[in-house]
Amino acid sequence: MIDYADKTTRRNVLKVSAGLGLAALTRPALAQTFPTRPISLVVPFTPGGSTDILARLLALKIEAATGQTVITENKAGAGGSIGSAAVAHAAPDGHTLLLGHIGTLAVNPSLYVRLPYDPLKSFAPIGMIARVHNVLAVAPDLPVKSVADLIAYAKARPGALNYASGGKGSAAHIATEAFADAAGIKLEHVPYRGTAPAVQDLLGGRIQLMLTGAPVLLPFIRESKLRGLGVSGLMRIAAAPELPTLAEAALPGFEASQWYGLVAPAATPPAILDRLAGILNAALADPETVAKLAPQGADVWPMTPVEFRTHIGAEIARWGGLIRRAGITPD
Repeated sequence: MIDYADKTTRRNVLKVSAGLGLAALTRPALAQTFPTRPISLVVPFTPGGSTDILARLLALKIEAATGQTVITENKAGAGGSIGSAAVAHAAPDGHTLLLGHIGTLAVNPSLYVRLPYDPLKSFAPIGMIARVHNVLAVAPDLPVKSVADLIAYAKARPGALNYASGGKGSAAHIATEAFADAAGIKLEHVPYRGTAPAVQDLLGGRIQLMLTGAPVLLPFIRESKLRGLGVSGLMRIAAAPELPTLAEAALPGFEASQWYGLVAPAATPPAILDRLAGILNAALADPETVAKLAPQGADVWPMTPVEFRTHIGAEIARWGGLIRRAGITPD
């Protein structure tokens, strides 16, 4: 029991109570006034990839809800670490946000010895946005028609097939290594400075295959400029129902999809985080959002901030094992 006869104790209790009362009054007011200026939504990769596509869709939703301009900024480099670090060290006022990604939040901790941010400590999770299934595609002149064909072809020619990614340590790099590991094949990695130039070389036949986000590859598959073999999720996607999952085609249980979520600097006030989470949840519940994501091979994947943080921790553990086993480095 607190002895209120103790003047010091009584004074401290009154001080804490006053502080809590002020916080209760301030929190709704802060949420109502935020944002007071344009918001910067940082995409830690070059333009043209799945992250960029999702960011621009989300930016429109935030603009509509707040009346403020949302500036999408591409800050690429070091597997997304440069842009992520910039947000981690930005003012925690909700005006600088990060379009988080499986690579920056789950892969990089095991990839980089000195990561300039901590995915679990440097950011305040706002919520998951979507899951984007990877598509496995090959150049049209490669003589394979299925996932099983590709695996057999690669086994007969160890190291002869080149695959592209948006850079060492990128989500596409890790996903393709997971595929090769599960299939028991040897593929040669050719990293590019971004997804767009990698796809251009795949189209030109200079690279034989690629496993990356559906939004990037599906347009070319539909135009028969690339041959789609399968998708990396455990279910087929509405955007390309003819493509089997890699699990059903040849590798039971295999799954390697990309995911995207919204985070803010760690010390961002709870009232602002609540406002942003509300905007995000409303956007994900909007049929228009679902309709726009579906053709991209993506599906909304809402999570609470707590669920999102738990998911990040589990993914760090999952992909760290593959990175160590495959000896993947960013150099």
